[in-house]
Amino acid sequence: MSTASLLVRGYEVVIGLETHAQLSTRSKIFSGASTAFGAAPNTQACAVDLALPGTLPVMNRAAVERAIRFGLAVGAKVAPLSIFARKNYFYPDLPKGYQISQYEIPVVQGGSVSFFVGEQPKTVRLTRAHLEEDAGKSLHEDYHGQSGIDLNRAGTPLLEIVTEPDMRSAAEAVEYARALHALVVWLGICDGNMQEGSFRCDANVSVRKPGAEFGTRREIKNLNSFRFMQQAIDFEVHWQIDRIEDGLKIEQATVLFNPDTGETRAMRTKEDAHDYRYFPDPDLPPLVIAPEWIERVKGEMPELPAAMAERFQKADGLPAYDATMMTQSLGFARYYEAARDACGQPKLVANWLMGEVARRLNAEGRDIADSPVPAATLAALIQRIGDGVISNNAARQVFDALWTGEGSDVDQLIEAKGLKQMNDTGALEKIVDEVVAANPKSVDEYRAGKDKAFNALVGQVMKASRGKANPAQVNELLKRRLG
Repeated sequence: MSTASLLVRGYEVVIGLETHAQLSTRSKIFSGASTAFGAAPNTQACAVDLALPGTLPVMNRAAVERAIRFGLAVGAKVAPLSIFARKNYFYPDLPKGYQISQYEIPVVQGGSVSFFVGEQPKTVRLTRAHLEEDAGKSLHEDYHGQSGIDLNRAGTPLLEIVTEPDMRSAAEAVEYARALHALVVWLGICDGNMQEGSFRCDANVSVRKPGAEFGTRREIKNLNSFRFMQQAIDFEVHWQIDRIEDGLKIEQATVLFNPDTGETRAMRTKEDAHDYRYFPDPDLPPLVIAPEWIERVKGEMPELPAAMAERFQKADGLPAYDATMMTQSLGFARYYEAARDACGQPKLVANWLMGEVARRLNAEGRDIADSPVPAATLAALIQRIGDGVISNNAARQVFDALWTGEGSDVDQLIEAKGLKQMNDTGALEKIVDEVVAANPKSVDEYRAGKDKAFNALVGQVMKASRGKANPAQVNELLKRRLG
């Protein structure tokens, strides 16, 4: 896809994402308090999280291990030594008056994430991924004229994953976010629950004329939905272009997206790094990761999506795009493998998963794990197509019945709905003869070299058989009859 094809009103869009992935540890990054979601306010905040005088942070080894796993998965450098810093700012839900994060030397450096936008491959470079603690939460809805503070999230371990400004459209940003989400869930380092705040993105957006220097960026905070990300970036891009076209300047700012209005609005002037007065945290020693630790984590890693997709290409003969779609999540890959093994038709399984199954899942907001059609049942349906028992159109009718719970047995549904294909050669020859006799004009046009006429004759045979004729057999018989 060329850069020109991505221009919006003559401007190039430049996007970088910062993603906060909540690590799947049972306790917080610097304390033993629970990270479980949904507890009553302030019941999971211990003395360390509350920043009581005299308390000291202690590093959570499991959080570090998850960062190592991510670094290996994206081909990054896992730093043998990294430093924790204090990021100083005041906010009511930040008890210490600073956030413990990493700045100059992060634990994960570089790497990349590859994905598809449509059928076009794309790779986004990562700048870094660093460990940090989450802040608490301000509560406004249940209080009149005041705010409440819930510190249950304070100290929850986060891995902040920062990209280079490599994305050039909202579509690319969304597909990158989807790929990253799938990866962290695949690795088991994050549950990916966006509604609970386990995976949220900040989008840095700017526009420029092609070839010009980067424009001034505005950061859209806390996007916890792929749909909202698309809407927020699209609105922000047009807002910035409108402002530039009106002869006004873009000011660096942090903005919020309002899904009710579909608009972004400025929250505050965007801070730069020096505004946070970073300095090394004196209470935490440097984080040292020995080579042996990295090797042990590497040995425990699951097969990664890219490696599995390559295996599906080589062993199953899938195109690169299909193989990547089959590995969009571990659950999706396992479903594909189960159906493939049951029917021995990898390409057909992939087609159904990318077609009817994906359409239904997307329409109902379901995950593949919640599919009402098990892998073995889909395999049985595909087998009946391969056996010539039913046509593709009939198979879709059976699939609809399976999905809606009308039945659970493929063969019983085929019988009950009378969907078996007509494979009787004698009966089909009789229908073909009748259609040829009734359509002399189409016959003459076909013999004159007009292929559309042949398709019209096939359609007439299918109509006469009430859609039950085997299309391949009809084609063969018609060609033989017409010479």
